[in-house]
Amino acid sequence: MSISAAQCRGARALLAWSQGDLCTAANVGRATLANFELEKSTPYDRTLRDIRAALESAGVTFLEAGGIASGPGVSLRKQNGAAIDVDETEVVQYRENLENDAPPGAGG
Repeated sequence: MSISAAQCRGARALLAWSQGDLCTAANVGRATLANFELEKSTPYDRTLRDIRAALESAGVTFLEAGGIASGPGVSLRKQNGAAIDVDETEVVQYRENLENDAPPGAGG
């Protein structure tokens, strides 16, 4: 299963990894990763597998449409292997997200 550029960027953000961190962990060239994340090019399948494996070994779970995800995404596992804030039998809504506190015209 492949990953998208957005999933890659999101996974790095969850881990607070720089592109350099991921390049080191996946043994991938910096230009290859940068061009992939900018959607300028698609790496070889082997390279995508290496990127995905590095992110998964750091605790990222890749989500596909259906089940608990409405579309492709990423989640971060707790140390014991359980996904953070994901209960596959219910949707979690945090109280602070129930009201739109953005100023008028800010969207959302």
